[in-house]
Amino acid sequence: MHSDDELVWELKSCEHIVEDEYIDFRKCEYKLPDGTIFGPYYSYSRRDYVVIVATDEAGKFICVKQYRQGIERVTAEFCAGGIERLDGKEYGSCNTKAQVEATLDAAKRELLEETGYESDEWKFLLKIPSNATMADNYANIFVAKNCKKVAGQNLDDTEFLNVHLYSRQEMDEMIQSGDFPQAMHVLALLLAEKE
Repeated sequence: MHSDDELVWELKSCEHIVEDEYIDFRKCEYKLPDGTIFGPYYSYSRRDYVVIVATDEAGKFICVKQYRQGIERVTAEFCAGGIERLDGKEYGSCNTKAQVEATLDAAKRELLEETGYESDEWKFLLKIPSNATMADNYANIFVAKNCKKVAGQNLDDTEFLNVHLYSRQEMDEMIQSGDFPQAMHVLALLLAEKE
């Protein structure tokens, strides 16, 4: 059995296959704890983001429906979006706070832009790796309660989405049917229920 420190892979080489403002997609070789050289190992950097479990004054969950290219279908999910970086990149570490907007500010902005709702009752729940196996970005999960509709949508150029309100039972049905398929969003719902 290895100590935890001995489990770390040692980077031997790294090629940036795509490195632009949207993604840093890498092909690397690593030295494994037993001395074996392993490669290629593909990984990528994307921007940290927020997920907002928002409910209106009647307790309905505020969700959006949009097309998700990865699974090639329209799905329901919570409002979510990237934390803005001052350098304009879509990826990279958000550990340097001077380079990014505050996570709560990002959550409030995304909720308002995507749904037209605002809340005075916010709570941060968790920061968790989005896909620890091959990506370095994190999801920041928030709850927003008693949200009020104050505006229309203000969507990005590539956003085409509809706002829907759902009961808790409807959320369960969508999860079971595969119509609410984002794993991080299901986690967010379960965490919010503990509050």
